[in-house]
Amino acid sequence: MRNLSEIIEGVAFTELQGAADVEISLITADSRKVVPGTLFVAVRGTQVDGHDYIEQAIKQGAVAVVCEELPGHTAAEADFLMVADSARALGQLASNFYDKPSGKLKLVGVTGTNGKTTVATLLYKLFIDLGYKVGLLSTVENKINGKVIPSTHTTPDPVALNALLDEMVVRGCDYCFMEVSSHAVAQQRIAGLQFSGAIFTNITHDHLDYHGTFDNYLKAKKAFFDGLPKNAFALTNNDDRNGLVMLQNTKAYKKTYGLKSMADYKVKMIENQFDGLQLNIDGEEVWFKLVGSFNAYNLLAVYATAMLLDQDKAKTLTSLSKLTGAEGRFDYVVGPDKIIGIVDYAHTPDAVQNVLSTIKDIRKGNEQVITVIGCGGDRDKTKRPVMAKVACDWSDKVILTSDNPRSEDPAQIIKDMEAGVDASNARKTISIVDRREAIKTAVHLAKPGDIILLAGKGHEKYQDIKGVKNHFDDKEELTKAFGA
Repeated sequence: MRNLSEIIEGVAFTELQGAADVEISLITADSRKVVPGTLFVAVRGTQVDGHDYIEQAIKQGAVAVVCEELPGHTAAEADFLMVADSARALGQLASNFYDKPSGKLKLVGVTGTNGKTTVATLLYKLFIDLGYKVGLLSTVENKINGKVIPSTHTTPDPVALNALLDEMVVRGCDYCFMEVSSHAVAQQRIAGLQFSGAIFTNITHDHLDYHGTFDNYLKAKKAFFDGLPKNAFALTNNDDRNGLVMLQNTKAYKKTYGLKSMADYKVKMIENQFDGLQLNIDGEEVWFKLVGSFNAYNLLAVYATAMLLDQDKAKTLTSLSKLTGAEGRFDYVVGPDKIIGIVDYAHTPDAVQNVLSTIKDIRKGNEQVITVIGCGGDRDKTKRPVMAKVACDWSDKVILTSDNPRSEDPAQIIKDMEAGVDASNARKTISIVDRREAIKTAVHLAKPGDIILLAGKGHEKYQDIKGVKNHFDDKEELTKAFGA
């Protein structure tokens, strides 16, 4: 319970109707959640406009409303606060409602197309191992000192986000590591948060269905860095051609990392095998349990972050050497006849190429690489043929199948992918709509020592078909197929 005058502190508003001294028991942008004593924030979303639900919210007991435009007639029993941007105001209001929890711990955000989950998860595991109380906000799961809280979005809405941060503070967390998606930045979901640092992993073709152009996508990532305060750090991948773009306008303390270019933190790959990596990281040779050059970047980003957070170098490297990555990221199973099955969340052309190039680097002889891959429905269609082409170019056999078709016809999604399969690759490509059958077929085609990659779903335990999430787990299906 908090007074409205406290909640609107620091929020820029153009008009206030009412005394602003009512007690608020709940803050929400979802009219279905309104109960007596609620502050309702009318946000213009991509699908619905909260302004259409103001009257309903008041009927359900909302005592105050934040909006960009007053309704035709206002009810006297509610206070009204007019703002220029309701979405941005929601973040600030939510932060105030929970007494600014992000300022009571060190909050570090990770953004980029690929690697966000692995970097955030490794940071969480590292700082737990170093003896701290830690929170994690990620695509796979949210955690507070080991307690798992299911995740529905890469970055939760501002109210849920501040509620989670508040619970972390109550439980004594010193740090929170969170993924920051481009959608979250564009939709103002991180407005009002106080970050102690930001990490940029890389940026490649993704989410153009939402952002429209690559430039808009880049600007969304950059806006996160632009908003950092002076006392925060900004850490970027100097090997990514847009890495330094992130640092152009930030007030934060600037640092870089990389394998190839000059950087503040450097790593050199010495050995790359299916059971791990040997790296020279910042002058020290260490064996890590993760695999692939992309994980060399992830490990270096984590190490650099720990150094920027004043951790001991030797303890950090020792702890990192013991850690495994996030679920569904180069997650492998050894089947009969030493057939290796790899489950990976790769769902962009660049991520698919990263995984397949890692497999190519590790394979010892004439093993076949069999890739099972699909593309999500209701998402960026332009990457479908590109992903199929990448899979074909880097694999010996490719099975095009369903991912999460959502509201789309899975057969049509596969047709979109087939447009990227040229004549030279057509002979090694087959299409099987049913993902379970596609996985079984891959196992049937595999000879002793071959490598099967299941790309796209990674950690997900469901397949989204026509609005219904049916249980489906790539690793589980692969293990069953191996057993059969």
